[in-house]
Amino acid sequence: MRDIRKVIISDLPQLASLFDQYRVFYHKESDIPAAENFIRERIENKDSEIFIAEEDGILTGFVQLYPIFSSTRMQRYWLLNDLYVNENHRGKGFSKVLIEESKDLCRSSKACGILLETGKGNDIGNQLYPACGFELYDSVNFYEWSNS
Repeated sequence: MRDIRKVIISDLPQLASLFDQYRVFYHKESDIPAAENFIRERIENKDSEIFIAEEDGILTGFVQLYPIFSSTRMQRYWLLNDLYVNENHRGKGFSKVLIEESKDLCRSSKACGILLETGKGNDIGNQLYPACGFELYDSVNFYEWSNS
């Protein structure tokens, strides 16, 4: 049975493992205890919204969104920061369902939209997001300042 739902604290051990896989995918060192602490803080502090995909009691993927605001629109935006499906469960539509859940959050919170960033080399993501209704901004430059 396949299910998409909001994360609960008892999901933390499985979610921490998935989150660690996600970080490793982005070339970070594996650190499950730190991943668990990070996710626990997001849940406890209500810093983000996390939805999980589950099949037969096993977490297969997740999406994490952070609230941000548009001053010009004077509304909330959601930043879709993390989307990951375990490699053994890809191609089954979990990503699309997690994105649809994100859109439902956007509508229910009366936000003006969802923003996301992905690498130019992420071929799967660069096909997935337009297929789910996202438009590529080519009229802006994205800059980052890093403290580390």
